[in-house]
Amino acid sequence: MQQNPNAEQEQAWNGYEGVHWARNQDRWDAVNEGFNQPLLDAAAITPGDTVLDIGCGAGATTRLAARRATDGHATGVDLSDPQLERASASAQAERLDNVTFEQGDAQVHPLAGRDFDVAISRFGVMFFEDPVAAFRNIADGLRAGGRLAFICAADAERNEWLQALTELRSHLPVGGFGATGGPGMFSLADPARVREVLTAAGFTDIDVQHAEAYGRWGQGAEDATDFLFASGPGRHLLAQVDPEAGARARRELTELLRTHEDAEGTVRLRSSAWLVTAVHP
Repeated sequence: MQQNPNAEQEQAWNGYEGVHWARNQDRWDAVNEGFNQPLLDAAAITPGDTVLDIGCGAGATTRLAARRATDGHATGVDLSDPQLERASASAQAERLDNVTFEQGDAQVHPLAGRDFDVAISRFGVMFFEDPVAAFRNIADGLRAGGRLAFICAADAERNEWLQALTELRSHLPVGGFGATGGPGMFSLADPARVREVLTAAGFTDIDVQHAEAYGRWGQGAEDATDFLFASGPGRHLLAQVDPEAGARARRELTELLRTHEDAEGTVRLRSSAWLVTAVHP
């Protein structure tokens, strides 16, 4: 793998964070699956297309893209070796022979001249150290007239999982969560910033639309609490306080999440995002 300028992200996604996402592939897909169809519809994938999936993780969107590109091919690129192992295993289990996965950072991964028809991403483009360089590299990987479609996090106050954590401010040091500085989950939360980055990277016909979906975070409030606190943000918060404060935070979060249980006891939380499309001229 080429030397990565995002060393901190590489370490995280090949350490605990990547292992956690790989082991909980089905659960994270349940959290984010509501954005799959809007993303793929916006990408307008046709049977003969070649598709590049940026920050593909465990490959859910790559495999979905491959099912639309029946006579084409889908290539997933991600930093995380643990997740790519799961991605390859899942593709084999589903007997998809038009999917490949590559380990690398899209900011520097060799994409130029590969003439993909379309590049997609579901929450995989917010972590670049230099987003203009990254999107310029992605543009170089597209054919003339190639399309870009991605989902990125928007307006932190409408992301209920984040708001649930910030409600724990009396127990946990939640200050700074949802910050728009990058690289980070909300680095592209400002539509003006999205347009600025893509324009500088050479894209045209940029469109930014608001999208929301309810994800499934657990079966029951206790299960969802355990899952949230096992995630990177939750684990980071717990590591900064003593066990008693952590136990209080768990109890409070559990009670809060009970209000989000549906009739079957599934905890559903709203996520807010931008659906972005653009063209490589």
